[in-house]
Amino acid sequence: MTKHKPIIRAERFDNTMALINEGFQFFPNQRKELGTDIFETRLIGKKAICIAGEEASEIFYDTDKFMREGAMPKPLKMSLFGDGSLHGMDGEAHRHRKRTFLSMFTPDRVTELKQMALRYLDAKASEWEKRDQVVLFDEMQEVLAMAGCEWAGVPLEKDEVQQRTKEMIDMIDSFGGSLTRFREGKKARDSHQAWLEGIIKDVRKGRLNPKPNTAAYIMAHHTEPNGKRWDVKTAAVELSNSFRPLLATAYFLTLGAVAMHEHPDTRKNLKEDTGQYSHWFAQETRRFYPFVPAMIAKVKESFTWKGYEFKKNTRVVLDLFGTNRHPDSWEYPDAFIPERFNNWQGSPFAFVPQGGGDHHTGHRCAGEWLTVIVMSSFFEFFAKNIEYDVPEQDLSFSMERMPTYPKSRFIMTNVRKTADYEENLNEMNQGFSAVR
Repeated sequence: MTKHKPIIRAERFDNTMALINEGFQFFPNQRKELGTDIFETRLIGKKAICIAGEEASEIFYDTDKFMREGAMPKPLKMSLFGDGSLHGMDGEAHRHRKRTFLSMFTPDRVTELKQMALRYLDAKASEWEKRDQVVLFDEMQEVLAMAGCEWAGVPLEKDEVQQRTKEMIDMIDSFGGSLTRFREGKKARDSHQAWLEGIIKDVRKGRLNPKPNTAAYIMAHHTEPNGKRWDVKTAAVELSNSFRPLLATAYFLTLGAVAMHEHPDTRKNLKEDTGQYSHWFAQETRRFYPFVPAMIAKVKESFTWKGYEFKKNTRVVLDLFGTNRHPDSWEYPDAFIPERFNNWQGSPFAFVPQGGGDHHTGHRCAGEWLTVIVMSSFFEFFAKNIEYDVPEQDLSFSMERMPTYPKSRFIMTNVRKTADYEENLNEMNQGFSAVR
């Protein structure tokens, strides 16, 4: 009989409250305290093996060893992803649905989204010039909601922008362990779901005619390998998952604005934008700042890794934040250095802000390209096209809050367009820069 190495157990019988209270620091704190990148605990009453680092990430995203079905905590289904979504699927069913998502994220369509988002940002900048102050986090949410809906072929009337934006942000904001935020997220999910189910019905009955390359059209008419069309509920869930995640970019954009303010040289480099600096800056923002603390999966069949036994159906949690800052993979991991992504040839398992591994066959986020191109173009826009003052405020962010953002939500005053605004905007609307 093979003798397995014992997995160190964390203190306390169940660490759910410790995770909620410590937030992004829970897994790194435990690993530091226990002196290991693998430990066992209980979360939400269930045994879980917690792992971190590039090698751990690679094994975690091995679809022969891990499955997602039955792993996701029920609250995430109820408030964020929706029941029956891509995120809880495995095998050929997952690959088939993933191909549906990837068919929407072609270079042309990603460029279209960038151009739509810049158009809405341009309109906002004109408004900002007339205001005494601007709260960037709130403004980014609306810009992304309008751009995302237009890109997806989902009609969004002017008088419902605020409502639909809030619903999507409440859904995204629901996963951090707060009962109040979960309830708000569940309420928002129900309203959001009903709205999109109505759109799916309108598309199917010909009352709404989105373009064939849009998510609204694709999800309304999608069929499974057996030829059956999705039920309305599933189609609406996946329609939401095609564009709602874009609003999560508001957190990164606001934290990136903090980085530009606290590291003035980065703004200068963004303005010059030599060597695709805006792309490096976007990638470093996603690596450095926390958004999702961890991912969870279940062991398919018992196996041994590095002498440790992983038993069938055991839940395994990958520390995403800790992996993105793991000293084995990153030099000066706790420093903000965009230049590290210049000709970066690192592993897709060391850089996991939106999951690890392969976009096409694995569980890495299919919409990652959308996130990066929007972030890159927005950071370039802020550096080249507008100037603004940053008044005294609290720009710190809580590592206990999941997801987190600056406490002041980043306030700008005296916003004004630059002299070469129009020329810069025209240049930015050209071309496409893929994730590298």
